[in-house]
Amino acid sequence: MELSAPLMLVVIGLSSLLAQWLAWVLRLPAILPLLVFGIVLGPVVHWVQPDALFGDLLFPLVSLSVAIILFEGALTLRVEEIRGLGGVVRNLVTIGMLMTFLVIGVACWWLLDFPPELAALIGAVTVVTGPTVIAPLMRVVRPNANINQVLRWEGIVIDPVGAIFTLLVFEFIVLKQHSESYTHLFWTLGITAAVGLVAGALFGYLLGLALRRVWLPRYLQNLAVLAIMLTAFGVSNAIADESGLLTVTVMGIWLANMRDVDTSDILAFKEELSAILISALFIILAARLDVQALWNMGWPLLGLLLVVQFVARPLCIAVSTWRSSLHWRDRLLLCWIAPRGIVAAAVSSLFALTLQRSGYPGADRLVTVVFAVIIGTVVLQSLTSGMMARWLRVQQQKPRGVLIVGANSVARMLAQALMKLNIPVLVTDSSWEYYRQARMDGIPAYYGHAYSEHAENYLDLSDTAQVLALSPNRHQNALAVYHFGHIFGEGQVFAIRSGAPLKGRGNSAESSRFRRHEILFNQEATYGRLSSLIAQGATIKATKLNENFGWLEYIEKNHGVIPLFSQREDGTLQPIGAGFVPAMPCTLIALVQDENPSTSGR
Repeated sequence: MELSAPLMLVVIGLSSLLAQWLAWVLRLPAILPLLVFGIVLGPVVHWVQPDALFGDLLFPLVSLSVAIILFEGALTLRVEEIRGLGGVVRNLVTIGMLMTFLVIGVACWWLLDFPPELAALIGAVTVVTGPTVIAPLMRVVRPNANINQVLRWEGIVIDPVGAIFTLLVFEFIVLKQHSESYTHLFWTLGITAAVGLVAGALFGYLLGLALRRVWLPRYLQNLAVLAIMLTAFGVSNAIADESGLLTVTVMGIWLANMRDVDTSDILAFKEELSAILISALFIILAARLDVQALWNMGWPLLGLLLVVQFVARPLCIAVSTWRSSLHWRDRLLLCWIAPRGIVAAAVSSLFALTLQRSGYPGADRLVTVVFAVIIGTVVLQSLTSGMMARWLRVQQQKPRGVLIVGANSVARMLAQALMKLNIPVLVTDSSWEYYRQARMDGIPAYYGHAYSEHAENYLDLSDTAQVLALSPNRHQNALAVYHFGHIFGEGQVFAIRSGAPLKGRGNSAESSRFRRHEILFNQEATYGRLSSLIAQGATIKATKLNENFGWLEYIEKNHGVIPLFSQREDGTLQPIGAGFVPAMPCTLIALVQDENPSTSGR
């Protein structure tokens, strides 16, 4: 059945939405349903035919999309974060990456009979594990803190580092085709690398300067960044072929590490752009996949997948964790988890198109092999990693931590009280001043919106059991409730009353759903009330209650107290709402007003 071009675009758009929604519902990496939808719509039912739909525009579309992906990945790479990494992570993104590259490259050359250059390119492309795949997997597996930190930081750092390494391998292959001697080859490669580095640094500096000195109005900043990034990509390619991807990668790294330049809004804009553009891109790429070629590779391709899982990754971990303090159980689970993701799929498709245009033999097989590795690693590790963690006894115990959305005075005082009870606490806030105060108080904190894509990659929720929305902004609390309610369950997410219900058309249903979560404390204990009392000297105290000194005795003795939480003997934290009587014995956490406020106010 052949569809018209407009109808194909509609199908791609709706499929992108449905795939992302399924990933959200099933708590899977988004790349998996996107690839499945693409394969079904393309090779299976032939509804989407990218080459016929886009024609000569397919290559520019993929090129610009890959440029956006690499630019975003580079924006997350900060030099100070690399300096603070442990030796294991540094080894993973250096010698471990080279070990993976060599093993997979040799396996492709030996098992699949690929030319050495193409085998090397597959080895380079498949070294990258992305945070977008790792983060959802970690929430399900819940490994211990050591494993969690290593895998998360490996995925974050190897994204841009592996991309740069892959670009260099690709440049070598492309330039070798047109070079008559190795002297000319290395000269051309040097020129291409120099253009990419200089152009990336120059455009990054100028763009950062424009943002820092506010040469652009705020509403134009995101558009300007996108336009200038694409301009840098085009100009660099015009000066030296294939240097554009290196340019945008360097540009992103430069911008991320430039002083007094806030890139949070740029990253947020990318999230919206990727949801639209990148989702559609992967359905388009998967629709071009030759399933018959995948099937025809047969046992050698299966052998490659086994090498990737059981040889390349274990060797990478072995050399990277040599003489480290990691337990052998931790190392075994690290050997098992290394799913490939978005960067590998997008970059391989672009390179395949480039090699096909230049007449390189067997270039079409590049995408087939890389997509097979992606599907194989994501499916296998998603299904088995939790079982492996339990078998190795490296899975965390039942989580009991608390995530507090907001780092204001109320949230900070409550966080400190919970920390004294040995409850793991993490606060988040998009206000730099509140974030800074939390850090100064010794409270673990995350700067940014807790429900953003950046938070999904960087925010460690493996030990979180409950979410408390304590922002004075009702809208922020609602977003947090809806986002985390899906992750932790509706019964584990609570919000403080921060004002009157939202007014306006279409908000009644949303407000009623949100109000079901506004159950923290009694009716009078709104954010404004608690904040005012704390400003007057009120403090949060913990008191043990039992049969001899129970709830009624406590209330009679402490007039004006506002009960907040009760902690059971098993460590479970229970909010105290209107009419709630905690079960004995327990530890009561309450806001106790200053008996002499005039003194505290002097």
